[in-house]
Amino acid sequence: MEKIISCFIPVTENEDYAATVNQLLSAGAVEKIFLMSAEKPSTISENCEWIECKNFYSTGAIKSIGDNANNPYTLIYTKTSPLQLGAYSLERFVNLIDDTDAGMVYSDYYENKNGELYAHPVIDYQQGSLRDDFNFGSVLFYKTEALKKGIAKFSCHFNFAGFYDLRLKVSQTYSLFRIPEFLYTEIELDTRKSGEKQFDYVDPKNREVQIEMEEACTRHLKETGGYLKPEFDKIEFDKDEFEFEASVIIPVRNRVRTIEDAIKSVLMQKTKFKFNLIIVDNHSTDGTGEIIKKYADKSDLIVHIVPERKDLGIGGCWTAAVMDKRCGRFAAQLDSDDLYIDEHTLQKIVDAFYQQQCAMVVGTYKIVNVDLEMIPPGIIDHREWTPDNGRNNALRINGLGAPRSFYTPILRKIKVPNVSYGEDYAVGLAISRKYQIGRIYEPLYLCRRWDGNSDAAVDIVKQNAYNTYKDRIRTVELMARIAKNKSR
Repeated sequence: MEKIISCFIPVTENEDYAATVNQLLSAGAVEKIFLMSAEKPSTISENCEWIECKNFYSTGAIKSIGDNANNPYTLIYTKTSPLQLGAYSLERFVNLIDDTDAGMVYSDYYENKNGELYAHPVIDYQQGSLRDDFNFGSVLFYKTEALKKGIAKFSCHFNFAGFYDLRLKVSQTYSLFRIPEFLYTEIELDTRKSGEKQFDYVDPKNREVQIEMEEACTRHLKETGGYLKPEFDKIEFDKDEFEFEASVIIPVRNRVRTIEDAIKSVLMQKTKFKFNLIIVDNHSTDGTGEIIKKYADKSDLIVHIVPERKDLGIGGCWTAAVMDKRCGRFAAQLDSDDLYIDEHTLQKIVDAFYQQQCAMVVGTYKIVNVDLEMIPPGIIDHREWTPDNGRNNALRINGLGAPRSFYTPILRKIKVPNVSYGEDYAVGLAISRKYQIGRIYEPLYLCRRWDGNSDAAVDIVKQNAYNTYKDRIRTVELMARIAKNKSR
């Protein structure tokens, strides 16, 4: 195969990059490999060249790649650990990028974890795949023409969001195409469970990174017609009559270990208004229903619903509660294995609706273990949600925070999707298209992490299904926003 590929790899002080260099050169199609690092490597192999680069993920580094990419195709490897290519994988990358006329292709891959190989399929990119943590794997294969056109659109310098900005810019003109084949092996050093990784993006130490990612995404939305100005429809809270000012809603199935604590945290609430607790028991078989009944028999505050339907997910249970005539003006979330932080939580939530004139309120929560001891990353406040730009940034982030509460008449119109993952995110996006979402930045909620959590250790197949659904929700919302802007 002729020499048609330029390769770019980050290097560190160790010699791991030598194995990657040998892999790339032995594939036959690579003309030159550019080593990118702050300090010049002690040894530079033949067919390699050093590019001074202080931050591999910066706009400056991406521009250097564009300046030095002089072959029809450009391969960027984003890790410093050794890369192992599959048989004829570079030929496959070339053939598929030509056949699809994509701007970039990426593929499934194998992970080497402590010497064992694990298949890691990735997911298809779509219009709403705006998450900055979308997993393309570590091998990004570009048509150099598309790469350079994307770089030419840069209008801002980023220290951390360079690759994210590049991907967004390229996607405005070209498709990003997944090859559903395992074309390489990378070494995976992060062996944490999925439940331990999911809060990385809201870790306070990553705040500077998140600000840049928001800026890149907002610019992209403005360029593609999906940006919404901070103009919101007005809420009229006194339009409908309700017996209860608020209802706490708990959908539950088989949480005998935690449901009693959740109930107690609601019953201890002190408010200036009348509220109730609606528990939708989705046909539990472990004794959860008996515990709920015990409390419901003692308290008129508790509404115990067992749906006739047996095809309901968490979202379907939410809709069953909200459509019930006993649901209050505001519907406040409480998961069956979590707790309100104190007796004032519900009052603070309702106050926020009136003070901020919003259709939804998102609070702040604290991550704790089963003994209610705070564990990393601690307090999750989602400060990336701002009044002016929150609904645009919501298309980039992977969740809106908790606890979530809703103005019931609007939720009744939208209805919660009948799924058990991402249902709250879907509703939040739909609400934010027209209405303001309020925020409370003090902890209201204890989110318990334990082995029984549904997202404590999710396998890659389920992770991919979850991420695909959320990306699809983003795609729908983005299409709706573009249409809304066009109608104006």
